[in-house]
Amino acid sequence: MVKDLLRFATAGSVDDGKSTLVGRLLYDTKSVLADQIEAVRRASVDKGLSTPDLSLLVDGLRAEREQGITIDVAYRYFSTPTREFVLADTPGHVQYTRNTVTGASTAELAVLLVDARHGVVSQTRRHAAVLALLRVPRLVLAINKIDLVGYDEAVLTAIGKDFAGLARTLGFTDDAVVTIPVSALVGDNVVDRSEHTPWYDGPTLLGHLESVPVTGPEIGAPFRMPVQYVIRPRTDARHDYRGYAGQVAAGTVAPGDEVVVLPAGRHTTVASVRTADGPLDAAGAGRSVTVLLADDIDISRGDVLAGATAPPRVTDELDAMLCWLAEKPLRPGARLLLKHGSRTTQVIVGSLGERLDTDSVSYVDAPAQLAVNDIARVSLRTADPLPVDDYADIRATGAFLLIDPPTGNTLAAGLVGSPLTLTP
Repeated sequence: MVKDLLRFATAGSVDDGKSTLVGRLLYDTKSVLADQIEAVRRASVDKGLSTPDLSLLVDGLRAEREQGITIDVAYRYFSTPTREFVLADTPGHVQYTRNTVTGASTAELAVLLVDARHGVVSQTRRHAAVLALLRVPRLVLAINKIDLVGYDEAVLTAIGKDFAGLARTLGFTDDAVVTIPVSALVGDNVVDRSEHTPWYDGPTLLGHLESVPVTGPEIGAPFRMPVQYVIRPRTDARHDYRGYAGQVAAGTVAPGDEVVVLPAGRHTTVASVRTADGPLDAAGAGRSVTVLLADDIDISRGDVLAGATAPPRVTDELDAMLCWLAEKPLRPGARLLLKHGSRTTQVIVGSLGERLDTDSVSYVDAPAQLAVNDIARVSLRTADPLPVDDYADIRATGAFLLIDPPTGNTLAAGLVGSPLTLTP
């Protein structure tokens, strides 16, 4: 049986125990090798600890181990008999908020940690705002270190109520947020249910991760597929065809579907959907395929195949939310490169709009420039028209990157439209 896959991220303030929680998940699900465990034990002894420091299973950089904080996004892969997982452990320090954007950009769920002794703090609000902005559909509020407050039910209730108000402000529905009391250090309610919390009748963290639905909004969205490569096989003497390879970004494609090729706007019909294993009756979001069309149309890398009944809009003017990731500030008039799907084009930065204050979770007046970690509305004009959707509707065709032309470095992550509406 093929197991499904859940992509999720962890986030939270410094010292809330994210790396320890991830290490506990890996350790208790037997997803680490014996020599890795032995190395952690030796390193823990060297630090004067009596028990293994499971955070060392995740904090791989030397600087991370020495400082005791997570700096980079650490990706981990593990599986259980029920499901496979791709986990992004993101940094907690405000300096690395941009890394949280990277780690959460493809997540279908986020585990947001708070320290039971401190509750919801400014970095909790900051990360929750980023997760809402990126349209992560589900949240787990993991109240960690509950052993340090004597497993007090009142602590869980108060923190959960405080966070519920924040989540509603950010647009999360009540059924999208689950609160779980845990102790990553001793393992309470992480993989195994704790006898210290008889008042808690919800799932363990792993139990929730194994059972939560993984069907994202892209599944039911209109069909979108950026063309990555044009294929003309030389070995198929019977079929001198031209195929268009790419990953289905949203919706479903099947033979007989009417599609439109953008930005040109030519309409045609899908003749066949193929993989290396042969033709398919249909292919959904996340599937890499080669699409054959009924008509011979001039299509190249960077074009988008879309459902003809609900195509994206084609425009060279974008109003977007921009997460600025670079140390060098962004000023109006900057000339950069914009990467959207498999197409890269030149772009000019227009005006800067209101900025999202992630500390107060509110919009403030437009800044004169964007500094690292700033999130603000921006107007852009591209050299070539692009087929785009609002990020709130389809993430794949509503997202883009800004790139520094001389170096090729990524400067910003952009989200078309206004994906985050704050509810008073």
